[in-house]
Amino acid sequence: MKNELTGWSSVAVHSGNIQDPNYAHLTPIYATSTFVFDNAEQGMERFGSLDKENIYTRWGNPSFKVCEQKIAALEAFGLKNEDGTALELKALLHASGQAAMSTLFFSNLVSGDAILSHQSLYGGSYELMTKILAGVGIEIIIEDLSDLSILESVFRKHPNIKLVHLETPANPTIRCVDIEHITRVAKAYGALVSVDNTFATPYLQQPFKYGVDFVFHSTTKFLNGHGTAIGGILIGKNIHFMKTKAWKWYALLGGNGNPFDAYLLNQGLKTLELRMEKHCENGAAVAEYLNSHIKVDHVNYIGLPSHPDFLLAKKQMRHPGPMLSFELKGGLEAGKKFIDRLEMCTRAVSLGTVDTLVSHPASMTHVGVPKEERLKYGITDGLIRMSVGIENIKDILNDIEQAIDA
Repeated sequence: MKNELTGWSSVAVHSGNIQDPNYAHLTPIYATSTFVFDNAEQGMERFGSLDKENIYTRWGNPSFKVCEQKIAALEAFGLKNEDGTALELKALLHASGQAAMSTLFFSNLVSGDAILSHQSLYGGSYELMTKILAGVGIEIIIEDLSDLSILESVFRKHPNIKLVHLETPANPTIRCVDIEHITRVAKAYGALVSVDNTFATPYLQQPFKYGVDFVFHSTTKFLNGHGTAIGGILIGKNIHFMKTKAWKWYALLGGNGNPFDAYLLNQGLKTLELRMEKHCENGAAVAEYLNSHIKVDHVNYIGLPSHPDFLLAKKQMRHPGPMLSFELKGGLEAGKKFIDRLEMCTRAVSLGTVDTLVSHPASMTHVGVPKEERLKYGITDGLIRMSVGIENIKDILNDIEQAIDA
């Protein structure tokens, strides 16, 4: 393209698009398990290339490629290398967020290595670490990484730390960690850094700006935006690693996406900026309402000055976002009644869809996390998580009000 794209929506709409040989306006669904070769030499060339394209869909597919390039472009938008050149990234589209996280962990860690992470992680991430990685000899270290004073001592105590995995904002307490500071210390001790950017999306936060090595998303959430398909993506800045070792784990674990879900993801990505603007506007309004309600005990929302990570979020995010959690003064029983009384807001797990989703982490997304661990991380029995949608704000607030006051 002659002129460099200057806006988020332009990148989301146009980046990664592949010209279809039949001149379809939109990238088609390439619903094929395998691809043909014109001759033996072409087949050998494709197999010998680092870009395993047009061979077998478990290895790659044009429907995947458009999403991979689009999301990589969004994560790199406006960012430069130290020499002033535009940052280039490589992405691999997976069947789910858990599949993408598996590729991340297993391509970087072996028995005897350690992974450092922090409190209040998504339940699936916590269980993958403690029940799968720990079972193959990888040490799991969970620390309060909001306390930066302990960071160097953790690395000195555990010289086998090879990867630091951050989730910021974290699920469901909406706590943040300092990506820039943690990455700087990790690099000094020779460790890689990955960031789960699912809650923020690249529109609100770009971790590669701070020197991280990998960014991970559950594309099921805000990137798709409509709850129509499961997916996950791993993005890395070491292009050779992503095309070799990471790709090998991706292909052999069989965690690839499928063309139908990739098509749906591609359509959702095109409206990311528009949706996130409305999500964020509504999220801030809901947080303010709940924070001033007499029946609400506390609200976890990083846009409130009372939140411990308010200033940090302002530093590394463009907006606090649409995710929040809160607890009513009546605890668990009051929370259950609130959820049951909702009329418009949707009772469901997951997040990032156009409708407002409400869930109960202790009994749903974090049911596999031991209670003593949950409570230590602030995931109480009465905590309610809300992914604020793009409905009319008056209707969202009316539903919340009647559910609390009924």
